[in-house]
Amino acid sequence: MAKHNNNNNGKAQEKDEKKLGITVKKSDNFSEWYTQLCAEQGADLVDTRYGVAGFVVHKPWAFKILRGIYDLLDKEIEEDGHEPLLFPTVIPEENLLKEEEHAGFAPDVFWITHGGNTKLERKLALRPTGETAFYPMYGLWIRSHNDLPFKRFQSRITVFRNEATTRPFLRGREFMFYETHDVFATHKEAMKQIDTDMKIMNEVAYETLKIPFIFFKRPKWDKFLGADDTYASDTIMPDGKRNQCSSTHDLGQNFAKVYDVTFKDKDGKLKYGYQTCFGPGIYRLMAALIAIHGDDNGLILPTAVTPIHIVIIPITFSKKPELTEKVLNKCKQVKELIEKSCFGIKVKLDDEDKSPGYKYNKWELMGVPLRIEIGPREADGDEVTIVNRISREKEKLNLKNIEKELNTHINDFEVMLKKRADEYFKGNTKDADSLEKVKKIIEEHRGFIKVPWCSTEKDGEKCAETLKAETMGGVVSGIKFESPEKPKKDQKCVICGKEAKHIVYVAKSY
Repeated sequence: MAKHNNNNNGKAQEKDEKKLGITVKKSDNFSEWYTQLCAEQGADLVDTRYGVAGFVVHKPWAFKILRGIYDLLDKEIEEDGHEPLLFPTVIPEENLLKEEEHAGFAPDVFWITHGGNTKLERKLALRPTGETAFYPMYGLWIRSHNDLPFKRFQSRITVFRNEATTRPFLRGREFMFYETHDVFATHKEAMKQIDTDMKIMNEVAYETLKIPFIFFKRPKWDKFLGADDTYASDTIMPDGKRNQCSSTHDLGQNFAKVYDVTFKDKDGKLKYGYQTCFGPGIYRLMAALIAIHGDDNGLILPTAVTPIHIVIIPITFSKKPELTEKVLNKCKQVKELIEKSCFGIKVKLDDEDKSPGYKYNKWELMGVPLRIEIGPREADGDEVTIVNRISREKEKLNLKNIEKELNTHINDFEVMLKKRADEYFKGNTKDADSLEKVKKIIEEHRGFIKVPWCSTEKDGEKCAETLKAETMGGVVSGIKFESPEKPKKDQKCVICGKEAKHIVYVAKSY
């Protein structure tokens, strides 16, 4: 049994306890707040000291959360009829470069040129994404209309891109990835899948993880390389920058024609398939969880992905070992009661030889939803103290009715979390009808700006370049996928002054 010290037992123990905590306010310096929260002094999510820029070590707490996000997506994706598979990490150079537009990924690729001391006959790319790995095989596997729709995905993988700037969970040179790749007989079926992809994101990102977002149709100049159109879900980070949490692409028949993804239809004719691919951003969802839900005391984790729902902290006294033993026994009994009575609730007893105050701070930094405190008084009764991570209010928990009461507390936590996120996101969009107003708002406002725009086809790209230069980084997210807004009569593009055909959303971006 570990020895336990009184929380006011003196300063000797405090010197032995690692300093934890965030030294800046989220509202004052989001960038530094985010860095500290990811580091050892915060929630200990990553270690950036691996020695290769842009490559980080994912620490256990982060990896467990990330696995939880994967689990949520796997469930929805498989229920939608996708089958799992796993492709090699390397892609032959000729496959990567075969689709002319998609070859634009090449400058960001890491290349393998040697096996030991022997130069390879052909270069191999570490995959930047999966299309050019999947589709040559699809050309071999798909034969008939009976094979369609053909829906596959791979999960729990990493991809590699030589990004110029990196940040944990926002940009990395190796980062966690998720991708579905589908083939359909008609374009109508492909577009129906894109609608389904949006619903999956809504279920996972918003309903479960409580991350609010808007689903956009990207402008043509910002679409995925090789796609006809790209649709993306964007949220807003506390510094006002856009965070793209997922993208789904209408690939048309572009890759099918290059990689010979064909099928014999009912009429006996050989036809090209229509393809889509969907990439929920595992990394970006993690970044949004940290940034949107977290506060000045640390992470706040949705119950669906938290590694621990409840931490039990004993209030012990080193000078009274009989009381310490009594409290620890009670803590163990409560832990066993929860494990036996409350299916699916993950509970931990923190009996480490640290002060209660240190433990409160630690588990608040880690974002655990609920905390149970048990001291000498509670050791004799049927009630213990429970603390909500969001409200930090203390209430009594009746052990005789523990299943019902704990479920109520967890539900209350989830309701609070969603309400906080909705309030954060609500009102984050302002209107502007001139470039001067856009520039003023983008400096002061942390959110989207709706503006009249001339065109989202390629001819609107020069206006986008002007916008980016004039606002020091503002980009066009696109048109809302659902219920796109129309410009008012006689509204003009905020950049070129031509007739506005669309209302687009503008923000700075990661």
